[in-house]
Order: sequence, then C-alpha cells, then structure tokens
Amino acid sequence: MSEPYADDNLLDRVSDPNTLELHYAQVKRRERTLLARLLPPAGGDVLSVGAGWDVGRHLFPAPGWRLTAVDLDLNAVRYATESGQADDALVASAGELPFDPESFDVVLYRLVLHHIAYKQPLGPVIAEAARLLRPGGALVAVEPGLFHPVGAALALANRAGVSERLHGTVDDMPLSPLKLRKHARRAGLDPEVHAVTFAWRRLPRVVQRGVYPLDGLGSLPLLRDLGHHLLFFARRPPVHSGGSPVG
Repeated sequence: MSEPYADDNLLDRVSDPNTLELHYAQVKRRERTLLARLLPPAGGDVLSVGAGWDVGRHLFPAPGWRLTAVDLDLNAVRYATESGQADDALVASAGELPFDPESFDVVLYRLVLHHIAYKQPLGPVIAEAARLLRPGGALVAVEPGLFHPVGAALALANRAGVSERLHGTVDDMPLSPLKLRKHARRAGLDPEVHAVTFAWRRLPRVVQRGVYPLDGLGSLPLLRDLGHHLLFFARRPPVHSGGSPVG
C-alpha cells in the first residue's frame, strides 16, 4: 500500500484529466506490445502483487491466465474478485507472500516496486518473486525510471522534501534499471529492461503524440534505460529434462 495521497498538489491543479488518460492508454498499449514479444501466449498462473484497483488483466487476459491478486487494502482485495478482474485475491504484502515455491508462471508488480522502495530494500522482494516462479517463469514490473528527465527531477524533489506539495505523495521513488538488473541477477534471474514510453502524462496531448513514435525504439541498447516508464522483465532459467538449469 502506498503512502497517503494529497489531492491538492501543484501538478494535479494544472493537469487536464483527458491528457492524463491519453498517457495511461499509451502505457497500456506499449505494455501489451512488449509482453507479446517476451511471453508465450499459452497462459498460466499470475500473481499480481500490490494489485490495487487495476490488477493487470489487460496484460494477462482470462481464461488463458489465472490471476491471483494480493494487496494490503481489504477493499481492493474484495473488488478484485467481485469485479471479475481476479480469480482469487487475498490480503498480503511483498516480502511476506504466503505461497509455496514455484507456484506461479508470472509475478507481476505493476507500478508497485517504486512505492515499496520507499519503505524497504528491493533485493529481498525480488528474491521472493524468484522463489515463487516456476522454471521458465518471469517477474514482470512496470515502474518509473530514474534516468528519464522526469525521474531525475522527481528524485531531486524527494531529496528536497517538496514531492508531496509538487505531485501529491512522498513515496514515488524512480528506480535505477542498473540496480534492478543487479537485484535480479543476485536472485538467479535473467533480467532485461525496455522503455515503455518516453512521454510524460503532464505534457500537452499534441506533444505526447509527437513523442509516441519514439517509444517503438525503446528496446534499443542506447535507449532502453532512458524511458519514463520501464518494463523490467526477469526470467527464471528453464530446466533441462534432466533437471538442471539451461545455460
């Protein structure tokens, strides 16, 4: 669960809701495009951690994917199943997930890790996800990136203690893709990072639309770490028929 949100903040006062929705739609389109390349379409079991009010069904549609949602907010947990977004849901938190090892094909953190990073180190959280993955499964996260100009400015606002007045909350911590890869490798995962979008939700719509063509270049080595939103994909190595990891 994230920290309380202050509705009366500078950026929300000057932002157009329709402009924000344009950005959110682009992010979801890019997420689907990238995961279509990275994940097999066969389906499986997904754990959505910190699922909130949008558990990630746009990425893992039923009936091929069976989705379990966890969140600290009991109301969000109830909504996940009552709305039909999740097949199962329960109250739980990252670092203390009550599941057996190798229970899932995908562990999803969508716009969650950057809140967790405000309260605790991410290394153990990523290691926990690795334990829950079956061989060949993947940790999938979509998070704000530190190396984008907006991410760098947000990090400065956090250090200056003005982030709540600026955009409503103190726990938006843009993440370094270098550190994400490091945590994943320590957990035995094979990581990769892709830029979801280089645009920012507060930009005028005409500017956002002008930036969107660049998003298709977000997997290039020189650009993939520079996105405003990043897709962090870390796969657990598959296993040979004899039981040893591939590679």
